[in-house]
Amino acid sequence: MRVSTRSDYGLRALIELASHYGQGPLQSSEIALRRHIPEQYLDQLLTTLRKAGFIRSVRGPSGGHELVRDPQTLSVREVIESLEGSLSPVAWLDERPEMTDHPHQCGQREIWERIREATTGILQSYTIADLLEREPQAAVGRYSI
Repeated sequence: MRVSTRSDYGLRALIELASHYGQGPLQSSEIALRRHIPEQYLDQLLTTLRKAGFIRSVRGPSGGHELVRDPQTLSVREVIESLEGSLSPVAWLDERPEMTDHPHQCGQREIWERIREATTGILQSYTIADLLEREPQAAVGRYSI
């Protein structure tokens, strides 16, 4: 599995929002600057993350974006799946047998299923709070204003 820029940037944005959880919204320009994400791309990602129910957007001069879920309950798996779709390493693994031309009883199936299960398990075992905790800046509070 290769994590796309979409997931990388999406996780970065959520980590930034987690660092301000419960403190009110952050403007997208602020998130983009702090996490080195192109602002136009970030706006697209924030829309997807809002539709997935992870964040909310607040309009107005003191508006911005904020997490609606506790970072300790938001798994990396949920985020990656909302941004990328299925975690299956091959597309036919998610398809019903009658909907694909790939034989479902093939020699490859077990390895791809095991890879999907392992990937899902690992990503489920980490939360956005876990990622924030591993950030060197989180410990020293680099972003005070």
